[in-house]
Amino acid sequence: MKRESRKIDKQAADSKPAGAACSAESAFASYAAPLVDEAIEYANALREDASPEALHKLRVSLRRLRSLWWAFGPLLDKGENTRQRALYKYLATAAGKTRDWDILIELIAHDGRVAHEMAPKLEEARGGALATSRETLSNADVKHLLQDALTSASKELNTAHERVPLRKFVDKRVAASERSLKKRIKRASHAKRSNYTAFHDVRKAGKKVRYLLEFFEPVLDGSHKRVLKRLKQIQKRFGTLNDIVASEMLLRDNMGLLAGSGDTDAVLHWLGKERKRRMRAAVGLLRKL
Repeated sequence: MKRESRKIDKQAADSKPAGAACSAESAFASYAAPLVDEAIEYANALREDASPEALHKLRVSLRRLRSLWWAFGPLLDKGENTRQRALYKYLATAAGKTRDWDILIELIAHDGRVAHEMAPKLEEARGGALATSRETLSNADVKHLLQDALTSASKELNTAHERVPLRKFVDKRVAASERSLKKRIKRASHAKRSNYTAFHDVRKAGKKVRYLLEFFEPVLDGSHKRVLKRLKQIQKRFGTLNDIVASEMLLRDNMGLLAGSGDTDAVLHWLGKERKRRMRAAVGLLRKL
C-alpha cells in the first residue's frame, strides 16, 4: 500500500470516538476504522476457522460497514458510495452462502432420524460452499479492498470544503432510517402473507436503524434503550422467519444434490408448516409496533 494510504489508515486507527462537537467529516474515520479492522480480522480468521459463528461474525461486520457507508452517503461521492456498498453486500453474500447451509443443517437437526440420513450430503454441500466462500473472499483480497475504501472515503471527507456538525448530521440520518423502517412496517402490515419480500424489507430496515443507533448513540440526545430493545425483537422474530424461508429455498434448489439422502419431501413439509407459524408470529409483532 502507498505511504499516503498507510498514513491515513494509521490516523484512522488511532482516532478516538468522535464527540458531538466535531464535524461529521472529521468523525468518519473514528467510526469506520474499527469496523474495517474487525472485518479484516474475521476474514483472515475464516482461513482457519470454518465454524458457523466465524461466518456469522464476518457477515455481520460487512453489513455494519454497509450501513455506515449508507449513513455517510450524503457526504460522499454518490457513485463511489454505491459501488462500495455493493462490494460489502457481495462479500457478505459470499460468506452467507456457507452460512445458509449451516442454518439448514441446524433446522433439520430437530428430527434426529432425518438429520442422520441427510448429514453426509448436507456436510458435503456445506464443504463445497465453504470452499467457494473462501476462494471468493481470498480472490477479492478483502484486506486491501477495505483499507482502500477507508482511505478513499477518509481523504474525500478530510478535503471537503464544507463541514457539517456531527450531532446535526447523525440526527438526520437516524431519522431517515427510522422513516424508512416505518414505511416498510406499514407496507408489510397490509401485504399478503405470500409477499415475503415485504416482511424481509422490514428486517433489513430494522437492522439499519439498529446499527446506526449503536454507532451514534453517544452523540444522540436521550436514551434509545427502548427503541433498541424493540429493534432486537424485530430482528429476532423476522430473522427466524428468514431462516426458514432461506432454508426451504436452498433445499428446493438442491433437490438433485440431496437425492437419496433422506426424506426431503418430509423436510419440505415441515419447513412449510414452520414458515406459516413463524409468519403468523411476525404478523403478530407488526400489529404491536
